[in-house]
Amino acid sequence: MNSTRLLARCAAAAAATTIIAGLAAIPAPARPDPGPPVPDRFSSDDNCLLSRVGTQYVKCDNLTGAGVPAPAWVPEF
Repeated sequence: MNSTRLLARCAAAAAATTIIAGLAAIPAPARPDPGPPVPDRFSSDDNCLLSRVGTQYVKCDNLTGAGVPAPAWVPEF
């Protein structure tokens, strides 16, 4: 009977340890860091008109056409 009690105590201790370890392993919820605000590329805050230099689109001294040739009807800068 003594060994039965010892086995029951060991089983209870093992079960308690397993439960505690299982509760400690619950993943924590994570949220992504938003970082600095990203400026809107398509906002109309700037007063620059779309124009071209040669065959490239230009807006406010920035090449904007990604290499696509600008048609002749776009005003030249």
